[in-house]
Amino acid sequence: MKVSSFVLLSLLVCSGAFAQTDEQKVKDVLLSYKNALEKLDVKGTDILFVANSQIIESGKVEGTYQDYLAHHIGPELGDFTSFKFDPYNVAVTVTGDYAFAVETYNYTIVLKKDNSEIKRKGVASSFLKKENGVWKIVHMHNSSRKP
Repeated sequence: MKVSSFVLLSLLVCSGAFAQTDEQKVKDVLLSYKNALEKLDVKGTDILFVANSQIIESGKVEGTYQDYLAHHIGPELGDFTSFKFDPYNVAVTVTGDYAFAVETYNYTIVLKKDNSEIKRKGVASSFLKKENGVWKIVHMHNSSRKP
């Protein structure tokens, strides 16, 4: 009986270590998007965004994520050999079913046509909402400048 109680107690304590906070879940959504960009493959990333999301990039309203995917970032990724973020940092504030995140990063893009590099210092702010227990991006605004 003592062994069974010990095993049960150990499982309960350990399971708490694996439970993710909402802050970490929000970070995971943003990291999933960043990782897809770095892989140059954004297939399936639409599940990270609400249907009526809004994307703003460097002073231009791009529309929903689906619009941005079809007319901007999707075709653009085809022109890249690589897209790397380093360093990448994210700070998240969660209030109930809503979260606000600020990502700061440097990125380097290598172009296919001539292997030239584009280096930028960037920042993004995102507003997320928990829908049916899943965090999704409602609004994302990013901008960059030369370092």
